Amino acid sequence: MHFIPEALDDYVVKHSEDEPLLLQKLTRETYQKILQPRMLSGHYQGRILSMISKLVNPKNILEIGTYTGYSALCLCEGMQNEGTLHTIDINEELFDFQRSFFDRSEFGPQIIQHLGNAIDVIPTLTNTFDLIFIDADKPNYPEYFKLLIEKLNPGGILLSDNVLWSGKVIEPLDPKDKSTKAVLDYNKLLKEDDRLETVLLSIRDGLTISRKKP
Repeated sequence: MHFIPEALDDYVVKHSEDEPLLLQKLTRETYQKILQPRMLSGHYQGRILSMISKLVNPKNILEIGTYTGYSALCLCEGMQNEGTLHTIDINEELFDFQRSFFDRSEFGPQIIQHLGNAIDVIPTLTNTFDLIFIDADKPNYPEYFKLLIEKLNPGGILLSDNVLWSGKVIEPLDPKDKSTKAVLDYNKLLKEDDRLETVLLSIRDGLTISRKKP
């Protein structure tokens, strides 16, 4: 999703950090082998995730929605040497594909995969987290927030993807459209929760940065 002219978007990407070689390979194999490759975070958003992680320098990271592992690897770039990244995905067919790329990276031993419904998995995690990234099924975004807010450390960062939902957030709501309704409710939750400071960025399909107040 691009909300600025394509030529200007190309300029933005060309004047941002280059995509690492391993992630170029991951992108290529995702498009060759995996359904719905547009779900991939991609070069530009991946560099944004990497930069945010480097600024936060988290010890523990949690990702909801692994897909093929691209965003996990980007987030790991800013993780502390003794840190861990936990990533949850419900699609068992992608598990080995993810692992193959995790193990080709320097972060392989620090990445812990969880297979299952995130609503069931999140309560089993004993860690708290400095950085959390939500990029999964939209109807459950509000429920994920309720489960995750207490697991986010004071001063920690919550990143939420697809919060503009292809622009549907400003269109008349179809009563049958559960995903758009959930995104609208979620955006309202982030804005109104007094435990958070929130900024919604018009990057790709919308990326919200929320900081939990100390």
